[in-house]
Amino acid sequence: MVPDMKLQHLPIGARFEYKGQVFVKTGPLTAASEEGGQQIIPRSAVLKPLDGPPTETKGKGREVEEARVLAAFADFHEACSRLVDVTARPQLEAARLKFLRALK
Repeated sequence: MVPDMKLQHLPIGARFEYKGQVFVKTGPLTAASEEGGQQIIPRSAVLKPLDGPPTETKGKGREVEEARVLAAFADFHEACSRLVDVTARPQLEAARLKFLRALK
């Protein structure tokens, strides 16, 4: 038997029962009813998971191709460069280099 739990313990997409209705978690505090419509679920609400216990996903992120990440970041950096004052550009460049080093 699956123990009752709080919404924050369920991953996005998990199905659960709340007040006799079946919902799917769509956000940190929101869920969609199987009958239609979104609802805010209070943090204090006790829920009954329907898909079994949540699986541990910590450390298992979505995989994205390195080239796509680097291209998206280059576009982001270029846009930021046009927005910041010329005096802030050295700080922006330092932040860019720190980001790229963190990826290695």
